[in-house]
Amino acid sequence: MNLKDKNILIIGGTSGFGAEVAKLALKKGANVQVVGHSQERLERFLTENTTKYSKLSGQAFDAQNLESLTSFFEKQEPFDHVISTLGGAMGGGFLDASMTLIRKTIEDKFFVNLQLAKIASKHLNQQGSLIFTSGSGGHPSDASGAIVGNQAINTMVAGLAVELAPNFRVNAVSPTWTPTGLWRGLTTTELEKQKKTFAKNVPLNRVGTIAEVASAYLYCMENEFVTGQVLRVDGGVDLQR
Repeated sequence: MNLKDKNILIIGGTSGFGAEVAKLALKKGANVQVVGHSQERLERFLTENTTKYSKLSGQAFDAQNLESLTSFFEKQEPFDHVISTLGGAMGGGFLDASMTLIRKTIEDKFFVNLQLAKIASKHLNQQGSLIFTSGSGGHPSDASGAIVGNQAINTMVAGLAVELAPNFRVNAVSPTWTPTGLWRGLTTTELEKQKKTFAKNVPLNRVGTIAEVASAYLYCMENEFVTGQVLRVDGGVDLQR
């Protein structure tokens, strides 16, 4: 599919994977709207990019809030593609992590995206698609809630792809640990240490780049015969267990 003049919504589009997907889609002539939680990061992203890309716009609100999300979609024209990078990471196994943290991680990863799917699927143009963000790597013993959330996303994608066919497609991109804004709390030294430590467990002996992961979302939009798939961009991290 040619993305020129297609309407694309990226929830979580002001930093990391989402921001890079936005710029790649804009370069292909798409109309891109980004949603971010932080007004400050949204304004910074728009300031840095609207002079280069006239088809970029954005709003800041809590996309996890049902009322806010519903109100947003009701005011929009239908989209051709809706991309979500909602969800986070966590450390800790089932026994050493709190029930509160595990519940919140699964809620933020799976149920928030399911809520988005239920709403966004009613605001898609024919042959449009939904693209979610799953995750690879990690172990149930040290990332319990995140693993459950990712597996739930993968199951949801398989189910929705059948439920929404043949008019719409549903896929997910599954990166492994990648240095994005999610880790902005780490110092430069801490981030470099984390990269080196993680790379030792990846067959390609390095971590991925934001651009490498972002290209997978473009593929999911452009290839109209791909649905129900989880596209792993993870350097083969799960192959050596």
